[in-house]
Parts: sequence; C-alpha cells; structure tokens
Amino acid sequence: MSERKKKFRTEFRKNRTGKKRDNDLTRRFSDSATARDAHHEHDALARDERISGKGEISRKRTIIGQTQDDASDLAAMPGVGNNTTLRGRVLCVYGLTSDVEGPDGAIISCATRRLLKTLATEQRHVVAAGDWVRYRPSGDSVSGNAPREGIIEQVEPRRGILARNSRGRQHIMVANVDQLLVLGSAAEPYLKPNLIDRFLVSAEQVGLRPIIGINKIDLTDPAELQPLVGVYARMGYPVILLSATEQRGVAQVRQLMANRSTVIVGQSGVGKSSLLNALEPDWQLRTSAVSTDNQKGRHTTTTAKLMKLSFGGYVVDTPGIRQFQLWDIIAEEVAQRFRDLRPFANQCHFPNCTHTHESGCAIKDGVADGYLDARRYESYCAMREDDDEADEEWE
Repeated sequence: MSERKKKFRTEFRKNRTGKKRDNDLTRRFSDSATARDAHHEHDALARDERISGKGEISRKRTIIGQTQDDASDLAAMPGVGNNTTLRGRVLCVYGLTSDVEGPDGAIISCATRRLLKTLATEQRHVVAAGDWVRYRPSGDSVSGNAPREGIIEQVEPRRGILARNSRGRQHIMVANVDQLLVLGSAAEPYLKPNLIDRFLVSAEQVGLRPIIGINKIDLTDPAELQPLVGVYARMGYPVILLSATEQRGVAQVRQLMANRSTVIVGQSGVGKSSLLNALEPDWQLRTSAVSTDNQKGRHTTTTAKLMKLSFGGYVVDTPGIRQFQLWDIIAEEVAQRFRDLRPFANQCHFPNCTHTHESGCAIKDGVADGYLDARRYESYCAMREDDDEADEEWE
C-alpha cells in the first residue's frame, strides 16, 4: 500500500492573486447617469463580494505536501510524482534560474515553479546552492543542440544548512554540506577574529564541522598568529596556516576536504578563489588584488557555486561577506555555542545568568583569572547584543 500523502493548509505571498474588490466605486458612482442606477449597481457589487476575505482574494490554499517528516518550510511544498520528474542537485542560482546537475551529469537550466516562489515562508529564496530538487525537463529542449531547460517542482528536505539573517528573513547560503571552512587572511585584508567566531557559532548550531584557515602567511611573521591559533586549537578546532601562492598548507586542506562537501566562507580578498585554484589548477577561477586604499577585497565571486573536486567530494565557493548576522539563535543560546564558555556557564550562581553584569558569574571570573580569552568574551557579548549591522550583504 502506498504511503498516504500529507495535506497542508499554507499561505501565499500577497502577489499570488489579484484583487477582487474594485477600488473605483466612488468614481463609478459619480459617473453614472442617475444616482438610482448607481445605487442599484453598488448594491449588486456588495452582494458579490466577501468581507471575510475567502474565495479568490484568499491567499491560503490546501496542497499535497511531501511525505518526509520535516519541520521546516519545505514540509509544505507540493508533492510530485517520481515518474514525471528527475532528481538533481542545484549547482548555483542566477536570479530567476538555477543550474541543476541531472542524474546523467548534464547541466540543466531550470526556472522555479511559481507555486514554490509564492509560498509565504521565512526564506529569502526558496532554492539555494547544494539543494536536492525534483525537476521536470522541458520536452522541446532535450533534442538537438538547443540548451536543456526544465522547471524545479520540489525542493527536498535539507541538512547541513549555513544560513544567516537578512532583514528578518532566512538567507540560506548553502545546503547539504558536511563542513565549513572559515578562511581569513593574515594581511590584506586584516584578520577579523570576531567574524570567525560568528561562523563558528553558526556551525555549532547546525552541526557542521568547522575548520579555520588563515591565508597569506607569507605576508607576515607566522609567529604573530600563534596566540590566536592557540586559542582556537585549544578548543579542538583544526587551524591551518596557508599560503595559496606558495602552496603552503594546501595539501592539508586537500586531505580534510576529500570525499566531503565543504563550503568556504570569508571576507572578499582573503583568497578563497586562490585557494581553490591551488587545489584545482584547471579551474582557473578569476581573482583580483586587494584595494590599497581601504584594504578591502574586490568582488570577483558573485554567487555561491557548488563544484566537484577531482580528489573526491564537493566544494562551495561563496561571495565575500563583511558581516554575518546569526539566524535562529536567541540570546540565551549563544553561550552554549561557545566551546570555551560552555563549561563555565554551568557554574554560575544564577541559572538565568546572562554573563554580562551579574555577580557570581563563572564566565566573568574565568576571564578575570585568565582562564578564558578576553577577546572571545567580548565577541560573545557582541553576539548576545547582536550589535552587528542588520543590513549586511555580500561584499
């Protein structure tokens, strides 16, 4: 017996249906030949309208959803038949279209079904790089030399999501990855440890394996980085000192990325594309030098892109980012996402201690006694207050 499909009552965005009520009743009343005709016309219109908002002006609709148990917005996506669709993985998203790798390895340019785009969800975009989707290929574009096209009918439940807050909505940067490589630079641009901390907290929240890489060590004395490296290494985070131009540390990165799905994140100019070129010389990704005026990288990567590695696994190259505002993490959860603060948090005098101003706080005492890094504590306070810019975008 086939599994019974679930039904969902879901909402759509405001642009799903047009307005049923007329907004020009006053004009039509004044333009009528007589007031009596206009009065009768107004009465007829009133009987045809529904004040409750049901009918064509309603934005709710019952759809048959996926059979998988999923608590996210994807649970309310419409179900599709496996006989009429193919399963593929989204490589990158370009505005209204997405490049999808089909089961035969061919790249299909797919638009997203209007029903999916108009679902009222918290997501900024319904499709992200790394998604597994069901798509329907266009029948008239498969044969001949015409480009292959299709329609994305369904997005399968995700795992390993890296997301951030973008103006109150969830911006999923990449989905279905195993680990996160946070790449910084020793110089040009300057290292931002607080940004690294934000990525680490997000990785702890969703269960991604975090890796820290510091590139361009050929531009500075590596000994100057040892205090920072020691803080992260003491917590169990793998820290790799790199120089993509001199191939230093590249073999270690290759070993950690083999047969895994990895997303690389960091500021513009830290050398994400240069590192990928060192790992895969045939790719020849476009790179550019850092601006000498403001020490900021020039924007070369414009969208997140999933690429297959020759030594096994996948990697997602992402555009540079200046700020990273946490998503789905409340202030009370931040301390539990810091590996170094977590053991001390359980020893505070008050069970609801915020670790900012209370007396008897074990974390504050740990910082004062030198057991905890003061910079990491300041990073925690900034995340708890969420004083990072809310209007952050790709650089």
